[in-house]
Amino acid sequence: MTNKTFLITGGTTGIGLATAQLLSAEGAKVIVTGRNPETLASAKKVLNGVTVHPSDAGDLAAAQALGEEVKKYVGHLDGAFLNAGVGDFKPIEAVTPKDYDDMFNVNVRGLYFQLQSLLPVLGNPSSVVFNASIAGSTAFAMASIYSATKAAVISLGRTLAVELAQRGVRVNVLSPGPIDTPIQRNRAFLLNRRKGLWKCWLPGRSRSGSVHPTKWPGLQDSYSRRIRATLPARS
Repeated sequence: MTNKTFLITGGTTGIGLATAQLLSAEGAKVIVTGRNPETLASAKKVLNGVTVHPSDAGDLAAAQALGEEVKKYVGHLDGAFLNAGVGDFKPIEAVTPKDYDDMFNVNVRGLYFQLQSLLPVLGNPSSVVFNASIAGSTAFAMASIYSATKAAVISLGRTLAVELAQRGVRVNVLSPGPIDTPIQRNRAFLLNRRKGLWKCWLPGRSRSGSVHPTKWPGLQDSYSRRIRATLPARS
């Protein structure tokens, strides 16, 4: 990874943070983005040698400006892990238009226009990884909007993999099951797993970050290694 440059959106906590730590430890130059002032500050303390840049995927102007912001730090990118995402899990009768807009604005619109803005910075060859979710292809109660956004991410990944191949940009989509991150642990539906919601959401975990019947979440360090294996572009 020496002399490679990577961008990670949503890189100040959880999966993004673990991936930034792994890539940086292997010698890559890494830029991470986030929107929460507290996690931005904490990331700066733990990510030695990593550029931490404030950027909100849910803000259209910020998403469209990301490419120009990246140019302030590096001349090109060898890869990008588009990981920023949000989820709010409610039964359909409790979902509001704001809930709908918030999730689609971050998970779909933000990702799409971030990538559009990054095209002039992405090298040839380069690699882009979208972080989707098992929820994009498997039905879970109380995840209707979140699941729809992740299904859209999967669809975008398939289409853009074909469209961007001629530019030398390889696009992959990863769809993990639930991963044990601070955000996941803080969600109310996880705290209520005795009521069956956790088991409904979790098919289980394997060491590689995939799922099996043990009904436990995957580990962010294991999943970050899968991302690291997917990111490098083939020369």
